[in-house]
Amino acid sequence: QLELITPFQLYFNPELIFKHFQIWRLITNYLFFGPVGFNFLFNMIFLYRYCRMLEEGSFRGRTADFVFMFLFGGLLMTLFGLFVNLVFLGQAFTIMLVYVWSRRNPYVRMNFFGLLVFQAPFLPWVLMGFSLLLGNSIIVDLLGIAVGHIYFFLEDVFPNQPGGGRLLRTPSVLKAIFDTPEDDPNYNPLPEERPGGFAWGEGQRLGG
Repeated sequence: QLELITPFQLYFNPELIFKHFQIWRLITNYLFFGPVGFNFLFNMIFLYRYCRMLEEGSFRGRTADFVFMFLFGGLLMTLFGLFVNLVFLGQAFTIMLVYVWSRRNPYVRMNFFGLLVFQAPFLPWVLMGFSLLLGNSIIVDLLGIAVGHIYFFLEDVFPNQPGGGRLLRTPSVLKAIFDTPEDDPNYNPLPEERPGGFAWGEGQRLGG
């Protein structure tokens, strides 16, 4: 917005990334949501709202798993981005977060601008329809829904199926960085660490 850089320095371009080593484009293409306007504010509100509800809801106390979802979703979108003509993937990432939240909260009733009332799992599709009405390409929304569904299936559905298992495992390095270590149940604290500290002034029986 300050015109210090241009979108041409940020957009996703595989040739510039892999042949000219402009690696920053792998990240910066997620950070640009267009000029300030309705579409920009719409994305910011949804990104903040559903990112927060996921972090405080199903990912509460699981910061490493939350970060891993970001990395997994970003990697998958980047791979899909090689085959679709998209230059910015931030909106698709927002839709992914909305999709995961909506599937984990299937009984929440939503009210869209006071016009529609529906269950949460329909929210990504309502947003896609709204985007279509605004004249935007729905490829972005479909990409976000697809990546969100893959994550939800591998994390929430497949492990609970007969013969299924957990294919997504948060790397231990992320757990070491983001998660607080669990208390050792067999740890016997030193006297000064126990409630009340040292037993100053307590008498001792002699010869007991």
